[in-house]
Amino acid sequence: MNAAELQEKGTKLFMQRDYEAAAEAFKQAKAAYDAEGKPDMAAEMQVNLGLIESRFGNYDEAINYMGTARQFFLAQQDRRREAMVAGNMGSVYLAQGNLEQAYTLYREAADSFKELGDNERYGQTLIDLAQVQAKTGKWLEAAATYEVAIDLISNPNFRQKMIKRLLKIRNGLIGGGTPKVEEVEDDTK
Repeated sequence: MNAAELQEKGTKLFMQRDYEAAAEAFKQAKAAYDAEGKPDMAAEMQVNLGLIESRFGNYDEAINYMGTARQFFLAQQDRRREAMVAGNMGSVYLAQGNLEQAYTLYREAADSFKELGDNERYGQTLIDLAQVQAKTGKWLEAAATYEVAIDLISNPNFRQKMIKRLLKIRNGLIGGGTPKVEEVEDDTK
């Protein structure tokens, strides 16, 4: 199997939650990408390995894999992939309970996606950021962040659609949104 086939195999195994087999496939894919002279793809395999380590609760190992990949993408000035790794690292820190570090990484990723004009990823990352804000008791900030995020996502899931509807209802009740202009009769006729 070549590197791309090994990566595809690893992805399928990961989706089936066979993490040990997926990790082996990603390790082989990384070695194959290194042999093919594709260090960017090898770095992506490190991110995948980090995601697997996170699933096992091996957060420090996950951060090591992802941190190495992030440094590679920073050196390559690949802001999109660096931001994606930062967001993934934020998820690992969130799972670990390190809310401060999760917030910092989500903020960095969101800022990069915004600057790159990637509204979809910007919106998704803002949702992650709102989750951290809520966990730290900053409910109003979380609601405001979520409201901005939900408008950026092109295909919201069911939960996001429901929250968007609730936000519209809330805005209507508290006077948010565009005010309704009442028609006035013209009595000059």
